[in-house]
Amino acid sequence: MKRKLIYPVIINEYNDDGYYYVVTSPNIKGMVTQGDPLEDAIYWAEDTIGTMLDGEKSYPKVQDPSNWKLNKNDQLVYITVDMSKWLKKNSKTVKKTITVPEYLNEMAKEQNLTYRGLLAKR
Repeated sequence: MKRKLIYPVIINEYNDDGYYYVVTSPNIKGMVTQGDPLEDAIYWAEDTIGTMLDGEKSYPKVQDPSNWKLNKNDQLVYITVDMSKWLKKNSKTVKKTITVPEYLNEMAKEQNLTYRGLLAKR
C-alpha cells in the first residue's frame, strides 16, 4: 500500500465571526477541519487526513480536481501526508502478555526491575 499520499483539498477563507480557513476534501468523505492562519489550516488538514485514514485497508482514490466548482473565496491546495511518519508520530499502544524464564524473573525482582518499564523504554 502506498504510504505517501497527496490529496487535493479546498480551503475556504472566512471573515464572518473572526478570520479563519475551513478545509474540506471531496476525496475523503466527511473531512472538515479549520485553522488560522492558513499554515495552521494546512497543518490540521494533514493531521485530519492521517486521522481519518488511520487503520484503513486501502486509501481513497485521488480525484481529479479540475472539475470541482470553487467559490470566489476557495483555493485548491495539495496536502501531502506521509502515513509512515504520521503513524509513527501518532502510534497507539497495544497491550501484550509475555512469558519469561523463571530465573530471569527472579533476577529482575532482585534488581527491582519491571518488564513493563523496560519494554516501554524500548
